[in-house]
Amino acid sequence: MEDIKKAIEEQIKALEYELTTELPAEIKKAVALGDLSENAEYHMAKQRQVFVNARLGQLKKRMGELAMVNLENIPRDKVGFGSTVVVFDSTKNEEFSYKLVTSEESDVTKGLISTTSPIGRALLGKEVSDIATVVTPNGKRELEILKLSTIHDTIKVVE
Repeated sequence: MEDIKKAIEEQIKALEYELTTELPAEIKKAVALGDLSENAEYHMAKQRQVFVNARLGQLKKRMGELAMVNLENIPRDKVGFGSTVVVFDSTKNEEFSYKLVTSEESDVTKGLISTTSPIGRALLGKEVSDIATVVTPNGKRELEILKLSTIHDTIKVVE
């Protein structure tokens, strides 16, 4: 999770630099060209400024959410953030392995699914032998949990 926080902090720094240094210079240069009503450079810089402000707000909110994650609140015997789950999909008659991660880390091709995705939400709170029902555009899928390791199994404190 520290990697995610660091990546978000780097994005925040880059966007803040753009907002406080680069965009004001672009706007000043565009204003010097005169007639703002038909000045494409000016309008593009102002639109970018609005976007950067909005994105900064999103990233700062996400940092606040990540700061509030308490590992002690994550269950030790049920699917939660950081869990690796092996499931049997009766619809496809196949086994799949998923790791529940943050939305920033998700990559379905690598089996990394967000806790906010339909599959992630369906698996949260389930135990081994439970059936999770996932509603997809192609219909319902039933996933039986065969194996589970939680974030607590992967984070061992060395004493």
